[in-house]
Amino acid sequence: MFHAAVGPCVRKRSKPASVSVPRHAVKFKEVRLYLVERKMGSSRRSFLSQLARSKGFIVDDILSDDITHVVSEDSRASSLWAWLKGCGLKNLSKMQVLHISWFTESMRVGMPAPVENRHVIQDTPPALQEGLAPTPMALISQYACKRRTSTDNKNKILTDAFEVLAENYKFSDNKSSCLVFSRAASVLKSLPWTVQSIEATQGLPCLREHTKAVMEEILQFGHSFEVERTLSSERYQTLKLFTSVFGVGPKTAEKWYHRGLRSFRDILAEPSIQLNRMQQSGFLYYGDISRVVTKAEAQALGNIIDEAVRLITSDAVTALTGGFRRGKEYGHDVDFIVTTHEVGKEEFVLRHIIDCFKKQGIVLYCDYQASTFHMSKLPCQSFEAMDYYAKCFLILRLEASQVDGGLTCDEGDNRGWRAVRVDLVSPPMDRYAFALLGWTGSTQFDRDLRRFARFERKMTLDNHTLYDTTKGEFLTARSEEDIFAHLGLEYIEPWQRNA
Repeated sequence: MFHAAVGPCVRKRSKPASVSVPRHAVKFKEVRLYLVERKMGSSRRSFLSQLARSKGFIVDDILSDDITHVVSEDSRASSLWAWLKGCGLKNLSKMQVLHISWFTESMRVGMPAPVENRHVIQDTPPALQEGLAPTPMALISQYACKRRTSTDNKNKILTDAFEVLAENYKFSDNKSSCLVFSRAASVLKSLPWTVQSIEATQGLPCLREHTKAVMEEILQFGHSFEVERTLSSERYQTLKLFTSVFGVGPKTAEKWYHRGLRSFRDILAEPSIQLNRMQQSGFLYYGDISRVVTKAEAQALGNIIDEAVRLITSDAVTALTGGFRRGKEYGHDVDFIVTTHEVGKEEFVLRHIIDCFKKQGIVLYCDYQASTFHMSKLPCQSFEAMDYYAKCFLILRLEASQVDGGLTCDEGDNRGWRAVRVDLVSPPMDRYAFALLGWTGSTQFDRDLRRFARFERKMTLDNHTLYDTTKGEFLTARSEEDIFAHLGLEYIEPWQRNA
């Protein structure tokens, strides 16, 4: 399952879950740096950012109007300024746009060096102003895997509308229209500026007539008539309600709707409907598992998993994946990869964890699926195929005492515990990088990463492997960075994959 926390979340079994970047004392509050990754590269940028932070500088990973100093290793003014002007910054004229030499001197003296003319990358030349250079919009890729998308969505009113329509098309099994709105929403989420007119979107990829019409309504009237009709539709509201139940997909929801069922009470009172175990648990614990899970609750579950692993091996690796690894504060479930460096033992570790949970009495639902992984099944030709690794879909009882800051509870709920959806997957260690990439998401980022691999690189990518169809060989990867390198892509950090 190619799913759909800041910073790497790979953890040895004895360490607590961590989703934050190390903090350093700030010495120079009046200076806020942004390092341009182009030409510098992601690894060097990360190293230099940490170096600057260790010396008391503030370094932001996202370009915003708060930045005072933009530092670039590329001194070509035309392309740099074209990109900067396309970012929609209001205070660009007040920012210092500097060559890396200024940064190097500042690091050497341990404080902001005086800015001299030799450090400054001057504004765009006349050729760019005459339109002879590429427009900033042309720098925005159609592929989410070539865009950086943080959780800071500056166009939420537009993307929320697109996602309602995408979901409605999904309920109607209209995959093409669903993708149109999903891709359009993904592009708008990546923009570092707020769209205020339809003219401002000229040149943006993945925006078609239908999506632009919806945007134009929202920008003009503050809402979309089509979205309002969808939200007031009995069919949409009923299918959304039914699919919010664990174990109920769009097809089952559609079948219930056509039978005239409109509420949970209708379903549970209908004697001809036989709910499976997953659906029974979905209704039983609906109040809890339909409520958001906090990052603190996700970290508490990671600690519980680490404790279970500690009893069996010192060679295990666990990783928090999904939205929490992408820097989100809330989610609807929690996904973990659990494996071991000893290939062939990973499924044993997963079964042990489940047994340990059962002995603790915290398992409210368990669906264990044994591994069917075999190289003969690869490369996988099904674009949205579930992966072959051993996995377990769980509902666990989480105690308030185990969570830093306590549980998120409804008013009047004094139980002291809640049910939480948890998914565990256990790939062999030599497949770990592919599984980590796939289970981190987001869904649109993963979809575009596979699409890019297929159409731009003639490769097949999934949760198991990367296959070069032109050479007829599988490519190995020990890390996500290796996969990006094979594809010829700049590495994008997990918290920049919220497409």
